[in-house]
Amino acid sequence: MKKIRVLIVDDSAVVRKVFSEELSKYPDIEIIGTAPDPFVARDKIVALQPDVITLDIEMPRMDGLTFLRKLMKHYPLPTIIVSS
Repeated sequence: MKKIRVLIVDDSAVVRKVFSEELSKYPDIEIIGTAPDPFVARDKIVALQPDVITLDIEMPRMDGLTFLRKLMKHYPLPTIIVSS
């Protein structure tokens, strides 16, 4: 079975670490990367082509909802919104 490839986007290093550790416990999920903000996330989405992303709402430089609106125009993919 193909693993679900996940990119975690959150400005908190602690949240990125915890999400990575917890989601990695599932054999059908592969964490392919993390990003501290939408600008890094954009580059990683293009390069890594995740199946799904987790996305924080409140981040510096650009909030998660604005990023999501821009992202869906070019790379529509399932997104889980997370507020920490």
